[in-house]
Amino acid sequence: MVKRALTGAHYGLFDWLAQRITAFVMIVFVLYAAAAWLFSAPHGHDGWKTIFGYSGMRIGAFLFLVSLFWHAWVGIRNILMDYVHATAIRLALQVLAILSLLFYAIWSAEILWAPGTSWR
Repeated sequence: MVKRALTGAHYGLFDWLAQRITAFVMIVFVLYAAAAWLFSAPHGHDGWKTIFGYSGMRIGAFLFLVSLFWHAWVGIRNILMDYVHATAIRLALQVLAILSLLFYAIWSAEILWAPGTSWR
């Protein structure tokens, strides 16, 4: 009888599914945004304020960005797991990537829903 040692965290199916779902969310938003910009192309700051004045556009943009960050995390983590063999360095780089992506997500929310921003 052959005994196989199972190693790793076995993220395969979850990663594959996460990549597909986040890619789908991103393409849906890109098509939605392209249609919105096709029918009312923003000219200057006031045009952009009008487009992002709609809650649907802000929510869609935030979902796009969160999907982008999650998509990036899966890719970064897989690259680090494949090519950085020193555990301490890999862990440090993964923590740095997580903190960076969380910072970008919070910053995106702040930009889209800043209390001092007048979208109306």
